[in-house]
Amino acid sequence: MTHILLVEDDPAIAMSLKVTCKREGWDMTWLDNASSVLPMLHSDEARDLSAIIMDVGLPDGDGLSLCQQIRHATDIDTLKDLPIVFLTARSDEVDRILGLEMGGDDYCAKPFSPRELVARLKAIWRREQLLVQQSESYTTNDKVENTPAINLTGQALTFENQAGVWHYQPLNYSLRWQEQKLELSNTERKILLSLLQAPNQVFSREQLLNAVSDYPDHRLARTIDSHVKSIRKQLATVDASIDVIHTHRGLGYALCPA
Repeated sequence: MTHILLVEDDPAIAMSLKVTCKREGWDMTWLDNASSVLPMLHSDEARDLSAIIMDVGLPDGDGLSLCQQIRHATDIDTLKDLPIVFLTARSDEVDRILGLEMGGDDYCAKPFSPRELVARLKAIWRREQLLVQQSESYTTNDKVENTPAINLTGQALTFENQAGVWHYQPLNYSLRWQEQKLELSNTERKILLSLLQAPNQVFSREQLLNAVSDYPDHRLARTIDSHVKSIRKQLATVDASIDVIHTHRGLGYALCPA
């Protein structure tokens, strides 16, 4: 389900947008202050976020600075590229330009129509999808050649890298690291196996989606981020001192060191 984070201190605006999101079949989380945003983005609730709607003027800060913090955060790599739409009562062109330069994707000036805001979000998502499709049209052959097939033939596999030793048993879908069984979903296991079988490759979201799905829907490429976050949490229960999966900003994911 599409999940929107709204950061807005006006309850009337929040309730209006909540009704509009419900009509669209979207879920919405509402925060009325700036200080709650980063903790929320570190929580499990943020795993399926699709966009952030953020008021520029908040009671304990401003949305422009908060946007900049999100874009430059080093500990929420999977969420740093989320679309951000500003809500602003400011009519000054300089303020609107500043918002876009600090990482915003669009803005709506108050008063605004909730349906207009929904249309702006859909336009952003369409542009993202178009960029993905254009990227795929240029790199399809490269992706086919460089995306490894997942070994499900029944042959046990052993991988060894600087993070330690990994054992995979296809007969019972068991993947172990440092002699500890990892509790992963089928998709998460395939993502990790893809990375293990090509340890020197940086995978884009779309490449990983191709590797784990026979029928990839590239609108869901960002769900790879949520799966990677879940994998990292599981790995941390075995050894939190090793950063096994590295995020290459603007590119994708690879084993550490790549």
